[in-house]
Amino acid sequence: MRTSFDFSPLFRSSIGFDRMLNALETASRIETVDNWPPYDIAKTSEDDYRITMAVAGFSEDELAITQEQNMLMVSGQKAGEDKGEYLHRGIAGRSFQRRFELADHVKVIGASLVNGLLTIDLKREVPEEMKPRRIEITADKATKKIGAEAA
Repeated sequence: MRTSFDFSPLFRSSIGFDRMLNALETASRIETVDNWPPYDIAKTSEDDYRITMAVAGFSEDELAITQEQNMLMVSGQKAGEDKGEYLHRGIAGRSFQRRFELADHVKVIGASLVNGLLTIDLKREVPEEMKPRRIEITADKATKKIGAEAA
């Protein structure tokens, strides 16, 4: 059983959240069956995040990390198949492509591969003009003239 959400009331009462609401709508439509490779997402500080993926058997040359606007794509392509007959094959070595939707102003700042774990560090860098600022309240010139005439 699948339930779909109607976000149209939120569109009527919010301004500038259309990207977020569209992302929620898209996420509710996607049915992810493939859960390989396993990964963790951690918030390491107020503006820092870390994705850790278990990619045992892949080398740096067989992995690719690409960021396009608000989409991070991690893919793995094995260079060649091992020759030989397997009696049991429990280590997945198939190609993969994993996508992560990123919020505005989130950038990849580094990646490393250690002991079969691919670690991708991300940072939210909000531009200075986008940060909250205090608005100075001043008296209107017309109000000052009316006050001066009354005196």
